[in-house]
Amino acid sequence: MAHPLHHAESSARKYGGTPSDYQAVHDWFDASKEHLAIFTHRALRHHTQGIFEAERVFGLSLTNAAGREIPIRWIGEQHVREDCQGRIPSLADWLGRIQPEPWMANGHIYRQAQDTVGDPRTTWLGEVATGKTILGLKDWMEARGS
Repeated sequence: MAHPLHHAESSARKYGGTPSDYQAVHDWFDASKEHLAIFTHRALRHHTQGIFEAERVFGLSLTNAAGREIPIRWIGEQHVREDCQGRIPSLADWLGRIQPEPWMANGHIYRQAQDTVGDPRTTWLGEVATGKTILGLKDWMEARGS
């Protein structure tokens, strides 16, 4: 669906009441469009974890204008199914498809102004910085027999 209003209208048809009963929930699911107005914005909330997060934000249910109590989970599942071709992906489904970029990897280790002579951390930091090891200091020392 193209807009949260269309999801809210769909909820009203499915569960009764008026679209305004459901608008806040559907606006929340699509709030990430503020940052990226293409379908990949859905990676933030359009999955199983997002549906349970909606329950934490809105409570377990809402009472619509027809007086019917509707579980937030039903509304979230409806929204995600409408946007994801009938399925409800997991968060892992989204995250597993992210293409890694160099900036996403380990942070940069900055050398201190004064390296202590004979300190094994100095050698280890140098090997980490040049990509010769990815081991932590303790594992690196054990591997070298230090």
